Amino acid sequence: MDLMGMMGKFRETQQKLEETKKRLDTVLVDEQSSDGLLKITITANQTIKSITVDNALLEDKEQLEDYLVLVMNKAIKRASAVNQTELDAVSKMDLPMIPGMEDMFK
Repeated sequence: MDLMGMMGKFRETQQKLEETKKRLDTVLVDEQSSDGLLKITITANQTIKSITVDNALLEDKEQLEDYLVLVMNKAIKRASAVNQTELDAVSKMDLPMIPGMEDMFK
């Protein structure tokens, strides 16, 4: 492939990555505590959309804080995995990898 063709592919892939990033703002990941008392919805781009707290957790501040940390970390981990999978799929489409440029589209 010639240099101009490669540059065209890079631009095309960059545009697809940007479109995918925008779409990931609409991909929702739901996570909840094992007992269902705390629920969090986050986008694949890690923007929190909603937090639902059962009234039972409002009586114990420390327990609520623990639940928030645990469930938010689980939600962020799942959202990150979705995000990375989607972006990896786009960045590897029909694009010749040049040594040293593997991280260009991250």
